[in-house]
Amino acid sequence: MKEHNPIAINLHKKSRLLEIIFDTGENFKLSCEYLRTHAKSAEVTESDVPITGKINVNIDSIEAQGTYAIRIFFNDGYDQGIYSWQTLYDLGQNYEKNWALYLFSLDEHQLNRGDVNNTHKGPSSIKILYFMDKLIKFTKEEEEFELPDDVKTVEQLLNLLRTRGNRWKRAFENDAIQFTVNKEFAELFTVLEHGDEVALIPKSK
Repeated sequence: MKEHNPIAINLHKKSRLLEIIFDTGENFKLSCEYLRTHAKSAEVTESDVPITGKINVNIDSIEAQGTYAIRIFFNDGYDQGIYSWQTLYDLGQNYEKNWALYLFSLDEHQLNRGDVNNTHKGPSSIKILYFMDKLIKFTKEEEEFELPDDVKTVEQLLNLLRTRGNRWKRAFENDAIQFTVNKEFAELFTVLEHGDEVALIPKSK
């Protein structure tokens, strides 16, 4: 079997993502929760019950293991996971299938992923920056936005903005935009917190 080697590994702490670029040109963005719940160790592989409650887990540090793997130190104290290059490549290649099976297993055991931490007391507000002229003419370039209690992620924010009308739906359809949170790469599942700055930017065609 052909070996795949990473050429870059970047940790995006705000988004709780480990980004890995392989020599094949493939770029995988693996959530800390996914890596934690799919670690190859006795704690994980010898139990029929899935690891749960890791929706807020993050990575404190990463340590090289020779030239073949990394050891990941998670902020919940878990540090027994050794991730070889092949393991990381397989986790990236099979992300959708693995994650669907994980969610199914949680349902089978009547478990859930846990609750998103929110240490801020009172209403949470964010700033939204719009760079959308190519897609839609907005009356303002930025907006102070109070987050409803049920809006905790970028995906939920976009879904809420789409309810403002047809032009908003058109602006955000077909993966037409990309987004950053606090000037850092973000994913749909990136958790929003009080004081965050979210930029909405059209994708280049």
